[in-house]
Amino acid sequence: MLETPSAAGEGRASAPPAHPRPDGQDQYSIGEVADWTGLSAHTLRWYERIGLTPHIDRSHTGQRRFSNRDLDWLAFVGKLRRTGMPVADMVRYAELAREGDHTREQRRELLESTRRDVRARIAELRGTLAVLDYKIDFYAGARRAPERA
Repeated sequence: MLETPSAAGEGRASAPPAHPRPDGQDQYSIGEVADWTGLSAHTLRWYERIGLTPHIDRSHTGQRRFSNRDLDWLAFVGKLRRTGMPVADMVRYAELAREGDHTREQRRELLESTRRDVRARIAELRGTLAVLDYKIDFYAGARRAPERA
């Protein structure tokens, strides 16, 4: 069973879904999910093939039918992607989550490692931003300075 931020109680505050969810609906086509997530249908199939998403239910004709829980998981995977977490680590996290509660410590360690990486990148970006601000201020000051002949 895969956890989602809301199902696992990991979120500090409950965030609204990033896509519309019609009341009472809990089955979505791959096209709808692709539209809502910004992921291509090919990527969604690949995620399933490599074990990044849980087994996706199928219709009687074999078409994938994503549930609200699947959408929650994909939203979490999207957050992990934005951290720069390698796909192999995301797959490992998904495997650990499927294994059950006895892997919570390993999952926490994996997320803490990713958080350290994100914080280091944020610090690096702050330094880069300071340089940009300095240069912008320099050029703004040069524009205001009178020309000397």
